[in-house]
Amino acid sequence: MKLTILSTLFFLTTGQLIAQNDLAFNWTPKPTGQTSNFGLTSNNNITSTKEVLVRPFITDDARVVGERLAQLETWIRVDKEAGQHWILGAYGPNKKLELTAGGVYGYQVEHDSKKTFAYALPLLQAKILFKEYKPNKAPGFGMVVGTFLPVGQGSFKPAGYGTFGYLTVSQCFGEGDKFLFHGNLGGNYLHVDGSNQLISTWGLGTQIKAYKGMHLVGEVFSGDPYIPGTGTSWQVGYRYFFSDLLQVDMTVGDGIAGDVIMPFWFSAGVRIVTEKFLKKKNASR
Repeated sequence: MKLTILSTLFFLTTGQLIAQNDLAFNWTPKPTGQTSNFGLTSNNNITSTKEVLVRPFITDDARVVGERLAQLETWIRVDKEAGQHWILGAYGPNKKLELTAGGVYGYQVEHDSKKTFAYALPLLQAKILFKEYKPNKAPGFGMVVGTFLPVGQGSFKPAGYGTFGYLTVSQCFGEGDKFLFHGNLGGNYLHVDGSNQLISTWGLGTQIKAYKGMHLVGEVFSGDPYIPGTGTSWQVGYRYFFSDLLQVDMTVGDGIAGDVIMPFWFSAGVRIVTEKFLKKKNASR
């Protein structure tokens, strides 16, 4: 009951923020002195504003949800171009594997300031943990592979079929995850309008315990494995752990380089883990 009340209050608050400020989520190319030719070819399509959706933390960690545990992760992201609400569900069939499925819906802002509905699904992903990280020990390693099928409406719908994959490494210093450092390296393999292209992605992130459940977070990344075409950006914020089963986060970020530079954004999310399936397993023993 407490988890339900906390998560409900969180989304009522963030929902009021969006309604009062009429903010949007997505991004557009930074204006230049040249005329933009986005959308003219299949290669340019992948860097247009029509395919960009970003989750709160791009740099992933070498960790899975856990055996017989399920996780709901949902967040909003706001900037001047569109509005996104992501919902992802994950399940751990064993200690080394995490399976995720989800999607996104929201609105896009047209050139005449008109807002139209958009959505995309399903996102399908699998994470394999090769080695778990432990405090003051050797780093942990994992791998993620997935796809975002071209099903949807409006600018959120992917332009074509694509597959993403990346390796993740995490290093921990200090008990209780006092200092965490994460690194990702991978790419998106795209098949759009009969052409194939490989786009590299990378990310460097950190999480530092400040006081009790409060953790400061930050990252620098180039490209989003979920959505190809984004440039290099930074992001900072906090993640607060109410317990091992409930955490919330808020961040701000901005683009700094690339063919398409993301504008300043705000994001807020909640992550809930349930032990329901774990309890069922223990009851059967």
